[in-house]
Parts: sequence; C-alpha cells; structure tokens
Amino acid sequence: MRNTVAGNTVVIEVADTGAGIEPDVLPFIFDALTQGPTTIDRAQGGLGLGLSIAKGLVQLHGGTISAASSGLGTGSVFRVELPLMEAGLKRS
Repeated sequence: MRNTVAGNTVVIEVADTGAGIEPDVLPFIFDALTQGPTTIDRAQGGLGLGLSIAKGLVQLHGGTISAASSGLGTGSVFRVELPLMEAGLKRS
C-alpha cells in the first residue's frame, strides 16, 4: 500500500499479486454484480457488490476510484483519490 498527498488530494494505492483482471472486464469492474470468470478454485466467489459499494463510498466523499491490471495472473492495482479537508472544518 502506498499513500501520497498531491496538492489538496490524498492518493491511496493498493497493489496485489493475485489473479489479476482481464482487460475486457476492467471497464465494468465497479458495476454492481460484475465479476470476472470463476475458476474451480474460486467457486465460492462473492456477490459482485464490494467494488460497487467501494465506488459509491469514495464518490460520496468527493473522490474517485480506479483499477488497473495487465491481465490474468498479473495482480491488480486499486487507486483511491480523495480531497483533503482542513482540520476542524465541517462540510454541510
């Protein structure tokens, strides 16, 4: 995991060495109920809601979320960008 601050934005990147994401699935990875192909070892996959919920939460805070992968077997990188807020300042 890597965290950086760029101007008024905090950037959080999480990388893994997992299964990766097929290029044709990447544009839809944050859509509800979207999943890549299920293999025998992933027969008990989730419902396909987690990334959609994460996207909604990030957007509620004025941020963006993205995913990148070079394909199956290459792992994935997820990037969240959120605006910084001054300490003690309340948004209404």
